[in-house]
Amino acid sequence: MKHVVILAGGRGVRLRPYTVALPKPLMPIGEYPILEVIIRQLARHGFSNITMAVNHQADIIRAYFQDGAKWEISIDYSLESKPLSTMGPLRLINNLPEHFLVMNGDIISDVDYSLFLNEHVKRDSMFSILAHNRQEKVDYGALSMDSSFTLTGFEEKPVNNYLVSMGIYAVNRCVLNYIPEDEPFGFDDLMRKFLSLNIAVNVIPHDGYWLDIGRPDDYIRATEEFDSIKHVLKIEG
Repeated sequence: MKHVVILAGGRGVRLRPYTVALPKPLMPIGEYPILEVIIRQLARHGFSNITMAVNHQADIIRAYFQDGAKWEISIDYSLESKPLSTMGPLRLINNLPEHFLVMNGDIISDVDYSLFLNEHVKRDSMFSILAHNRQEKVDYGALSMDSSFTLTGFEEKPVNNYLVSMGIYAVNRCVLNYIPEDEPFGFDDLMRKFLSLNIAVNVIPHDGYWLDIGRPDDYIRATEEFDSIKHVLKIEG
């Protein structure tokens, strides 16, 4: 049984005003809401159980996805009484399997989720992160100076490269022991704790397609590209 926890409780602040009336997971990409794209992918990759961690506008999300029968997948819901960030909601969920996925509900990617989980289990990891190389262009001339405020270098509109978390994680159930109960606790908090304790975290780079739909620029790009990438996402059929 392959299980995934989808984090769908955020307020979508970065996508306002679009998300004032509509939950971010229901924002449309082509003819589908973002989260339906993810569910269709998970079903094709052999996942049978989804737990949605919900908070903001939970009733609307539940009304749309119901029990998942439409996609031949089982969906249940874990309701936060207060915002618990990204990792805190896991402490509310009972009967998680030994290994499972945790992911944001606003991702468009061609990731093979089953392959990622299998690789995590094969490596006997406690926590695995899917990572993507992201470029950030600085739209200014970047200056360097010395201690006497004299110019020592200049670069016009530099481009910086970062390896970033894609918001998709494979998790061993024992990780719950490191997450405090009933208080906000994010991915960043958990990574700092693991680093301080010298606990190994597995990073798996992904070179394929990935957009963070919570960012307005990525959302616009996804809506523009959707028809041309549907076959890559493998959401139909």
